[in-house]
Amino acid sequence: MSLRVRFNEVVKDFGPVRVLHGVSFELAPGRMVGLLGENGAGKSTLMKILSGYEPLSGGSLEVDGTVRHFASSREAEEAGIVLIHQEFNLADDLTVAQNIFLGRERRKGWLLDESGMRSAAREVLQQVGLDIDPDTRARDLIVAEKQLVEIAKALSRHARLLVMDEPTATLTPSETQRLFALIGQLRAQGVTVVYISHKLDEVERVTDEIVVMRDGRFVARGPTADHTRHQMANLMVGRELSDMFPPRVAPPSAEPLLSVKNVTVPGWARNVSFDVRPGEILGFAGLVGAGRTELFEGLLGLRPVSGGEMQLAGRAVRFRNPREAAHEGLTYLSEDRKGCGLHIRMSLQENLTLMDLDRHAKPMLDPGSERRALEKAVSDFGIRTGSLDAPAGSLSGGNQQKLAMAKVLQPDPRVVVLDEPTRGVDVGAKRDIYFLVQRLAAEGRGVVVISSELMELIGLCHRVVVMRAGTVQTTLDADHLTEEALIAHATGTH
Repeated sequence: MSLRVRFNEVVKDFGPVRVLHGVSFELAPGRMVGLLGENGAGKSTLMKILSGYEPLSGGSLEVDGTVRHFASSREAEEAGIVLIHQEFNLADDLTVAQNIFLGRERRKGWLLDESGMRSAAREVLQQVGLDIDPDTRARDLIVAEKQLVEIAKALSRHARLLVMDEPTATLTPSETQRLFALIGQLRAQGVTVVYISHKLDEVERVTDEIVVMRDGRFVARGPTADHTRHQMANLMVGRELSDMFPPRVAPPSAEPLLSVKNVTVPGWARNVSFDVRPGEILGFAGLVGAGRTELFEGLLGLRPVSGGEMQLAGRAVRFRNPREAAHEGLTYLSEDRKGCGLHIRMSLQENLTLMDLDRHAKPMLDPGSERRALEKAVSDFGIRTGSLDAPAGSLSGGNQQKLAMAKVLQPDPRVVVLDEPTRGVDVGAKRDIYFLVQRLAAEGRGVVVISSELMELIGLCHRVVVMRAGTVQTTLDADHLTEEALIAHATGTH
């Protein structure tokens, strides 16, 4: 059932840039392997080579003792190797069932076996705990549901070696528990699982051993039980990693920059009130579906709003779209950085200048000034790139997130809303982002952080608003922020 895979001096070049430097290690059959490394370490690239999405530039790949060169993901899947992508790979216009069987459609004679595919799709959706109609269009799913469909799609391929790249990034605790139970079943069946995650508590819990990569090279491997999370983090970044969160500085006493009173977003949020002061980092906690993201999409003009009022810097406002909001000083970083935050095929420069929202209100920058502005953004935000002319899609996840933050800050907003700012980001990049957030607050801006990571909210925020089922349950100040308190209010068990 299981596969034995060996990487032999694997090299990968993208043009003149080498991203894998002679990587060698073996994946033993039926093991649960945690593959660790910072964004840009080469983990995803190596797994794309294994699963047929990228060709080798040098070295070799052995599967059960035979050298293989997979020309496509279909060839790899025929050999039993399946990759669940970190970024969603669904066709929005197709149904869930059609996505699950895309490229492997079942037929009855000359016709597609639609009913058979719907039935089989329903079975694998039940395995991952997703109770939706297989005829639902992918575009109508929320982010967490898309992640579970990706996992269901992989299960339908009957993998012998399954690669999971950040599989729990958007899942609730209960969905994550179900996934762990499913992983246990796969391991019992002899399936080899490669688990890529920056959530070291999950790696500690579900893996047998870890393999660590850094800067495109193999660094270390060993039993998971022999490594603390702190040791794992240090291996990933190549240095002692301490002081994850910046010192918390109390915001000055001042009138709110953003004040929201009794706002309702039909179907998602009801009578929500909160305010954000200059220099304050205000968190929003809650389970998936609590209405946090949808609330702010309403405030930004992306969803209809009924009732209530919003004031920005003391002036009543109601926005029709995010562009209008940005003109007035309120910007938003989406949780979906590739779908909504960045144009990944455009260059770094093009992404930043897209937020120059009013060319008629100020002189256009000459190319030299735009270049200097880009260089400053790269330096200020610690964006690691081989070339300033590179497309945004060539950056690692953490550097894409930093670029997205630089982009939404181009209009120099008074208030910035960051939705899941460290989703899919490694431990080193997380620390960088936390210090960037603190810097924004120190500049006198109001910062809102929507996050599913409780320790992130506890370590970073001055206050946290907890939402459940579209309503505000409580607002906790820093002295009362604990995981137990946040979970209790988010689940209604306090």
